[in-house]
Amino acid sequence: MKNLLESGVHFGHQVKRWDPKMKKYIFAERNGIHIIDLQKTIQAIKDAYEAVRKTVAAGKTVLFIGTKKQAQQAVQKEAERCGMFYVNNRWLGGMLTNFTTIKKSLLRLKKLEKMEVDGTFENLTKKEISNLAKERSKLQKNLGGIKEMKELPGIIFIVDTRKESIAVAEAQRMGIPIAAVVDTNCNPDGINYPIPGNDDAIRAITLFTQIVANAVVEADNEVGLKIIETLGDEDEDMENLLNTDISIKEEDKEIDIEKYSTEEAYKAAKEETFEEEDEDSQIQVDVDKVYNDE
Repeated sequence: MKNLLESGVHFGHQVKRWDPKMKKYIFAERNGIHIIDLQKTIQAIKDAYEAVRKTVAAGKTVLFIGTKKQAQQAVQKEAERCGMFYVNNRWLGGMLTNFTTIKKSLLRLKKLEKMEVDGTFENLTKKEISNLAKERSKLQKNLGGIKEMKELPGIIFIVDTRKESIAVAEAQRMGIPIAAVVDTNCNPDGINYPIPGNDDAIRAITLFTQIVANAVVEADNEVGLKIIETLGDEDEDMENLLNTDISIKEEDKEIDIEKYSTEEAYKAAKEETFEEEDEDSQIQVDVDKVYNDE
């Protein structure tokens, strides 16, 4: 509550600019400005936090959206901190509903970046290089935050649903859950996790984006712990497997010893037989010789 008050989250818009559907989130009116009920804001933050955490824990991604000047820096910083995607310059129509076409633009951006690195630009004229550099800069500006996004996000976080109305409409059409900061001049209908609060103050926007980014980080930590536990189980399985292999090898060794002993015994018996045969043949020869001598 103290952080919310210090960040000015409770300040809404002028009374004449309000949206009647936000009435349930408004606490009072002071000097012609609506004051937002922070008790409801705190509960809404908890709900949004849990939704984002569960989404990331399920292996899905989060898309941060905030193209107004006050939100651009905070959205980029926090999205990069938690390793998620963001749009902070301009929302291009079809980023969600026509993602196949957006993918082509992303491939083009990667291709231009590769051309710049692998020395392709060295074989081009200055004018061609200039045109390609401008194209890359424009794509980077609009799509740089989603360059590595290979599929639609599991949930989106929006600052100012009025300004990002196209993004809201696309997400609703694609069935993507929305967590958004809604001010007193916004319509909360259609927003899965509306967070009533000031969407114009930089400190308030930064606080909200930090909270959402923390939810992503916590989910990643949980996944990391699960992986570590799984690795521990795998170690136990490996140890059991090694013990099994050792016992199998010992059994094989015993079998080999028995086999070896049997073979040796057979060989020895065979040699004895040959020796006896030789003695018999020798005796026979001697007898014949004696008879001949006689």
